[in-house]
Amino acid sequence: MAASTKPRTKSATVTRLMSREKGATLDEIAKATEWKPHSCRAFLTGIRKKARVLRQERPNGVTSYRIVEELAAELASE
Repeated sequence: MAASTKPRTKSATVTRLMSREKGATLDEIAKATEWKPHSCRAFLTGIRKKARVLRQERPNGVTSYRIVEELAAELASE
């Protein structure tokens, strides 16, 4: 790994997933981060305190969570 390469954090990974048009489900977040579901929900709570998280229902009945692009860039830089 090059010295100038910034390591990707799990927080940045979740922010990237939630920035997608379709958002991210708890299962997708857990799989990408290797967190347990309760840790994923705790992370979402922290994001909600900083920003507006859009919650939407997918056609298969699974809830996904999404944040707006401007906010995603701001959170990823922290």
